[in-house]
Amino acid sequence: MRAAAAIETFLEMMSAERGAARNTLESYRRDLEDAAAFSAAAGEQLTDAANATVRAYLDDISARGFAATSQARRLSALRQFFRFLYTENLRGDDPTSTLDAPKKERALPKIMSEADVEKLLGRAELETNDPQASGASPMQALRLHALLEILYATGLRVSELVGLPVAVARQDSRFLMVRGKGSKDRMVPLSTKARDAMNRYLAARDAQPNLADNSWLFPAGSETGFLARQVFARELKGLAARAGLKTSAISPHVLRHAFASHLLQNGADLRAVQQLLGHSDIATTQIYTHVMEERLHRLVTEHHPLAD
Repeated sequence: MRAAAAIETFLEMMSAERGAARNTLESYRRDLEDAAAFSAAAGEQLTDAANATVRAYLDDISARGFAATSQARRLSALRQFFRFLYTENLRGDDPTSTLDAPKKERALPKIMSEADVEKLLGRAELETNDPQASGASPMQALRLHALLEILYATGLRVSELVGLPVAVARQDSRFLMVRGKGSKDRMVPLSTKARDAMNRYLAARDAQPNLADNSWLFPAGSETGFLARQVFARELKGLAARAGLKTSAISPHVLRHAFASHLLQNGADLRAVQQLLGHSDIATTQIYTHVMEERLHRLVTEHHPLAD
């Protein structure tokens, strides 16, 4: 089987049998097609690539300056691809079985202070009452405020947030039922402020006749039919600038980090935070405890009178 056909078959399996998200499938496609191009340049189909070819590919992406995290992700994609070929009897061995993942340091997530979050949300709310302050339409101002309040109240992944069906918002407004990674559903509670912001936005949305039959909470003229993540991120940075905050330190994902960190700082249980974030492994959630430990250590070393 040629590489292109094998990649398509693998992606179909990942979608149908494992419920892989669209973004995950696109990432696998990019990684495998890049590996296939390297293998072809070496005179092999990716489906027939030897261990030495795969190792040379990993050396090549390292030389191209890819971070250890990106290298590890590409190796993971190749492992799953070759494991699939082996399982389907399309080749008799797995050339990645003896390869080690590149060592990587786990970076601590960036977070925002509670004061900065309040400043950001306060600015978003102000602009719903005075859209001219942002240059946006009243509808856009209400949408951005709703997005931010929901994000900080729930810690949703940005893809989960922008892709919310409108039917979810019309159910019990105290909770949202969210479909996350691996098509797993979880229930997340909404704060009073988030419910109010969402309902104000919904009222404006319902006043638009052209959106009556639209199934998305945040519809847009994109390929998916809902607001693109990149558009939301751009609007967020614009809002941060108007709020007098450093734009390079703010993104939708940073607000997700802030949600988790602020919950733990205020006494939330780690398991509860894991469930709210939709993490399958609690080790992923524990990174936020490291953020708190780092902040406490810095606090002592900078302010204790006997600190060296």
